[in-house]
Amino acid sequence: MAKKKPRGTRALVALEAAGVPHSVHAYEHHAESGLGYGLEAVQALGLPPEQVLKTLVAAVDGQLTVAVVPVTGRLDLKALAAAVGGKRATMAEVDAAERATGYVAGGISPLGQRTCLPTVVDDSAAGLAVVYVSAGRRGLDVGLAPADLVRLTGARTAPIARS
Repeated sequence: MAKKKPRGTRALVALEAAGVPHSVHAYEHHAESGLGYGLEAVQALGLPPEQVLKTLVAAVDGQLTVAVVPVTGRLDLKALAAAVGGKRATMAEVDAAERATGYVAGGISPLGQRTCLPTVVDDSAAGLAVVYVSAGRRGLDVGLAPADLVRLTGARTAPIARS
């Protein structure tokens, strides 16, 4: 009997394989909206902005590292570096982030990445019942418990976002 090929993005396949309860939310992506990918998801899906997280890739002392922060906040690069025991962090080049994760910018998911990168989730997520992150393509988000996000990504939590 032939094996069934997994369906969906690598992020969704990873969630299914781990048996993690989640919800999938698709919306029409409009590049011309000017909102940015995360705020576009908030508006299109009618979600509370504090529950929608964006996935950013930075280089900490030269090593690519994933940061997951609320879409309404900004990544504090010094705090990210400190969270992983580094000294200096800069935003990664887009093409390096895309190569390492296997996703395109605006659709980078912290789940199911091509390369397992160190990951830090902002500690504000811990107090929420559900968070929404990219499901691996523009216009597709997935909702899941923050504890499941941390567990599946092997992340640590730290205060890495600022307003």
